[in-house]
Amino acid sequence: MEGDSGGGVSVIIPAYRAQGTIARAVSSLLAQSFPHWEAVVVSDDGADYRALLAAAGIADSRLTFTETGRVGSGAPAARNAGLRCAHLPLIAPLDADDRFEPERLERLASLAAAQGAAADNVAVVRDGDGAPLSTLFPPGIGTATLDAAAFLETSVPMFFVVRRDIVPGWEEGVDFCDDVVFNVQVLDRLGRLPLVLEPLYEYRQREGSITCSADSGTRADLCYRHVLDRLDGDGLRIADAALRHRFAAALGAKRALNAAYMAAQAAGRCANFQEFLALRENSLPG
Repeated sequence: MEGDSGGGVSVIIPAYRAQGTIARAVSSLLAQSFPHWEAVVVSDDGADYRALLAAAGIADSRLTFTETGRVGSGAPAARNAGLRCAHLPLIAPLDADDRFEPERLERLASLAAAQGAAADNVAVVRDGDGAPLSTLFPPGIGTATLDAAAFLETSVPMFFVVRRDIVPGWEEGVDFCDDVVFNVQVLDRLGRLPLVLEPLYEYRQREGSITCSADSGTRADLCYRHVLDRLDGDGLRIADAALRHRFAAALGAKRALNAAYMAAQAAGRCANFQEFLALRENSLPG
């Protein structure tokens, strides 16, 4: 199995005020059917997450711990700190309030090792009661292909498993949609990648998180504008000029959708962006 997996997966977990969720995220790694992983937990708030997990009865030799040395430096900086400590050939980000399904690494590792990166469907779950809200794509069996055009149509975070030689690092000046930029940079390098149609990543909608905060729409718009400025300037390390143009056009559409979300939120019709998307989908004809 180890040869097929490309040598194993380093899972990078940025932790900022994650005391209430980190045990669930790490427990989902301990439940993996694929044993060849390490987890790098990166404290971005000065908390001792090793001690916190130990107090919850969680200790494993595959867990390592580091810190940014700052408080609230942001997920990109924390992920980059974790990347510097990672030892295995594949890299997989995991947010501290999310979780993996038990088969996730087993399904994605060999695909990523062979093709440079792999993705899976995403289940969106309300954190308060565990209620399923949606999936990014219609659930299916087997694999499809994800290219930049299809990715840029998505509105739910995706977390690729990426071979280390393909990993661009995370843009520390992009503090809201850094996952989108990272994924576009990976697709710039690869063109396309396999997509497992089962939802094996559970994205938790949690009250109090950045994406559910009252100012999330404003923060998203600032991020989109910053990324557009970077695309016009240094190009965000995206070599394909056509992809840069397509990315800019997609961000324009995302800004328009975000403006509609902020209007709906102000009118009290939704509490967060994923609720807005669900309401919007239910209101479409047919």
